[in-house]
Amino acid sequence: MIKETAMFPNLHIGVLILISLLFCGLISCVLHFWKNNMWVKTRKQRKLLKNRGIKGPSPSFLFGNVFEMQRIQSMVAKSSSHAEIVGHDYTSTLFPYFEQWRNEYGPIYTYSTGDRQHLYVNHPDLVREMSQNMTLQLGKPTYVTKALAPMLGNGILRSNGTVWAQQRKIIAAQFFMDKVKSMMGLMKEVAQEMMVKWEACIDAQGGSIAEVRVDEDLRATSGDMISRACFGSSYSKGKKIFLKLRTLQKVLSKQNFLFKVPTIRFLNTKVHKEVKSLEKEIESLIWEAVQERVEECSKGYSSEKDLMQWILEGATNDQELDEVSSKQLIVDNCKNMYFAGHESTAVAASWCLMLLALHPEWQHNIREEVNQLCGNNEDHLHVLDVETLLKIKSVTMVIQEALRLYPPAAFISREALEEFQIGDILVPQGVCIWTLIPTLHRDPDIWGPDANEFKPERFANGVSSACKVPQAYIPFGLGARLCLGKNFAMVQLKFLLCIIISRFSFTLSPKYRHSPTYRMIVEPKYGVHILIKRI
Repeated sequence: MIKETAMFPNLHIGVLILISLLFCGLISCVLHFWKNNMWVKTRKQRKLLKNRGIKGPSPSFLFGNVFEMQRIQSMVAKSSSHAEIVGHDYTSTLFPYFEQWRNEYGPIYTYSTGDRQHLYVNHPDLVREMSQNMTLQLGKPTYVTKALAPMLGNGILRSNGTVWAQQRKIIAAQFFMDKVKSMMGLMKEVAQEMMVKWEACIDAQGGSIAEVRVDEDLRATSGDMISRACFGSSYSKGKKIFLKLRTLQKVLSKQNFLFKVPTIRFLNTKVHKEVKSLEKEIESLIWEAVQERVEECSKGYSSEKDLMQWILEGATNDQELDEVSSKQLIVDNCKNMYFAGHESTAVAASWCLMLLALHPEWQHNIREEVNQLCGNNEDHLHVLDVETLLKIKSVTMVIQEALRLYPPAAFISREALEEFQIGDILVPQGVCIWTLIPTLHRDPDIWGPDANEFKPERFANGVSSACKVPQAYIPFGLGARLCLGKNFAMVQLKFLLCIIISRFSFTLSPKYRHSPTYRMIVEPKYGVHILIKRI
């Protein structure tokens, strides 16, 4: 008994030593693999870019410039405060590392995040060249799309190459202007519901003036529009999907893919479990909606095909897709349409109303033009059609200026899927290219000294006359991956603004706190509170 007890500590120590050795060996293997593969790859890419005259901040071993980005962001967060006056230049707050490096290295520089080398491009000539490139050499960055996979699957917003081209062929035709015109009736039905709600708010708050948080109502309205127009279901059916997607969007936004090292994300198991649970719920809800739509069509309840039916046909007719792949393609693209089709449009409309609340003279301009085209005593909601909307110049100018100052998509992000030439730069395969849209939209060399001011009149003669380099105006993206829903989004924005302004005048509420935040898109962190009054 004494012998056994005396031996136990030695055995225990031996096991600990063995475990320690195995652990150290595992760590050494991981570091060796990283150093001799990923690190060497990024170092080679960085050297190639440096040889072409492109500079950037010096990276640290293994993690590149990640810790520097986090340090700069933390310093700005500590020093920032909510300003009483609304200022439209938010890039130095949301993306301070990009702005600091741009001031130091110019509009083209390189930086790294762990196993990824990046090329920041905000030179208008190079952006113009990228916008004219229609090849498949540039795709969505694989590490970013992997992070967004729970939200977007492998749908059109995330896929690359032939898979993307196939999906684009199916979906693009559904957003041509003739199809958008046919959606006007549904838009009017949904807009009327929001107008009735706002009228009821005024009555409930004394009958004169009411405070409304418009971003929430616009998100619901935009969601209902895309749901009815493209999926044949009402917002009440799709509400669960929208709410789950919104929750998932917020969770994913906390995992900042701009400077988080992809290889250590798995350590946050709590977030990972929450993301997987939401993803599963969303896909299940969408598949239920798809099956309901299939049943409706089989019973002859719908004579006109909608987007969901086109996706269904495209997936089922593809000989290369098995049943599981076909189902995934349908669900993924429905997620893409649900998110991109309503979230970005609702946020853009919210920023438009915020800017119009600050500039009531533009409310007056739009109201006068609507009255001239529709008549003072007409019910504008029923009179307005696409042809009339296209004639209302003032609302187009306001939207274009709002999208210049507050583009929902903050970045154009691409990966060189093959070695790619842009200007005098030969971009190595695997390098990710980033263009910060709000910085490009505020460049005084392109837009003039008033680039940070709200001046819709700059678009009086169109984009081509608004700035020195029209291709540098990219609220809907650029090149082959230009937003397919551009027509739908613009018609929806014009219609909503014209209807709201023809019925109400409004100012910003004292509750409004100007704090743009980045949650996959740039949105108002605390919402947009306005005070509305009947016309």
